[in-house]
Amino acid sequence: MEEKAESSPARTGMRVKMKALSLWLVTCTAVSGALPIHPEKHNEEGAKLVQNYLNKFYDIEPDPNQLGWRINAESTAKKLQKMQQFFGLKVTEKLDNETLEIMKKPRCGVPDVGLYGFTLPGWKKNKLTYRIVNYTPDMSKEDVDKAVEKAFKVWSAVTPLIFTRIHKGIADIMIAFGTKVHGHCPRYFDGPLGVLAHAFPPGTGLGGDVHFDEDEDWTTGSAGFNLFLVAAHEFGHALGLSHSNDQSALMFPNYAYISTSEFPLSPDDISGIQSIYGPPTNASDKRPATPTSPKICGSQISFDAITTLRQEVIFLKGRHLWRVYPDNSEAERELISAFWPNLPPGIEAAYENTKDQILLFKGNKFWVISGYQVLLGYPKNINTLGFPKGVKKVDAAACNKNTGKTDFFIGDKYWRFDENSQSMEKGYPRLTVDEFPGISQRVDAVFQQKGLFYFFHGSKQWEFDPIAKKVIREMKSNSWINC
Repeated sequence: MEEKAESSPARTGMRVKMKALSLWLVTCTAVSGALPIHPEKHNEEGAKLVQNYLNKFYDIEPDPNQLGWRINAESTAKKLQKMQQFFGLKVTEKLDNETLEIMKKPRCGVPDVGLYGFTLPGWKKNKLTYRIVNYTPDMSKEDVDKAVEKAFKVWSAVTPLIFTRIHKGIADIMIAFGTKVHGHCPRYFDGPLGVLAHAFPPGTGLGGDVHFDEDEDWTTGSAGFNLFLVAAHEFGHALGLSHSNDQSALMFPNYAYISTSEFPLSPDDISGIQSIYGPPTNASDKRPATPTSPKICGSQISFDAITTLRQEVIFLKGRHLWRVYPDNSEAERELISAFWPNLPPGIEAAYENTKDQILLFKGNKFWVISGYQVLLGYPKNINTLGFPKGVKKVDAAACNKNTGKTDFFIGDKYWRFDENSQSMEKGYPRLTVDEFPGISQRVDAVFQQKGLFYFFHGSKQWEFDPIAKKVIREMKSNSWINC
């Protein structure tokens, strides 16, 4: 990996500080205190995970007196407190299950304390160059190029910044893939999962550079880790942004997949980057500086999943959900992360069971939720419900509370699950169209209300009477919402 030439003694000093900071992040050890509690279920491995996590992300803090950084000499309990406050967890200063789950999530390698932008507020120019030094074998070079270019456009759309790619020499932002100890970088990667990537704030030398962990599975979609989403986050750091504790923000440290067709910046991201560089110089040529949500009243609206919750109906799409009450046709829009903070966006199926719990599915995992709480021990693999190993995901599900039976729809077939015995019924799967004549399309979402099924596919839905075994009427998917 090539080094950038220093341009001035001041810049050199900043670079030395940043290198020292980076080395601290790698080599620092616990300053004081042991784990505050030692229940049997939290074994030595869990204790090591916590200490490593706090050392990486909460051990350095800005020092306003010296205009630099210092080791945070607080106890482990106090660092846990800061971590729990940052992620909006219940502040216990102890290692509880919820805190441990957050620590296990794949994330950015930049610390969560606000050190970026403290002495290096941003680039002193609006025209920046970037260079892709090497490529991941996980993706084609063309796909990597497109992901990187698209990630830069996220930021140029809301600022006066212009990014130009160069193919040789030293760029402002050098982009590379590496594993463990890589190049001259003082930060090391930790193998699959854990830290996905890291970046350095504006400056010379390593300043502005972005590194991706080659041990991860980089993709263009929802499987593995989406390179565009991670790159857009890391470029935010390379431009001077620190982490945000807003779970809807691109600069939130933990990775969460959202559809790449959705605009990934939140108001928090936009206000942060514009506080450094200002708004676009010619707003008419730029993308709108506000995050877009799915157009719920659009003629082509479709939903990822739908479920009832007692008397209301919840429609899910991307990272948003809409709540519809029977006596109020106005839909309330929320972020899934605001409603259920520990869940990923892009839920693929959902239903309410006989215990007023909601089961949410994504890929081969599912969560059980009671109120606003995810039950302990989740997510679990869908095979624990009795699906054969060949089943990788659930498209839709609906529970008949009168019979205690839940129908799972996958492709053109369905399975029937007995909520009382918590087991799959024998003789399944069966063809959906045989039990539900007229429902010949793959089911995107389904729910049951007042004895009727409502099947959704794309922008259409069908009201189905299970007694008469026929479709009663066809409607638009958003007919439940007053548009």
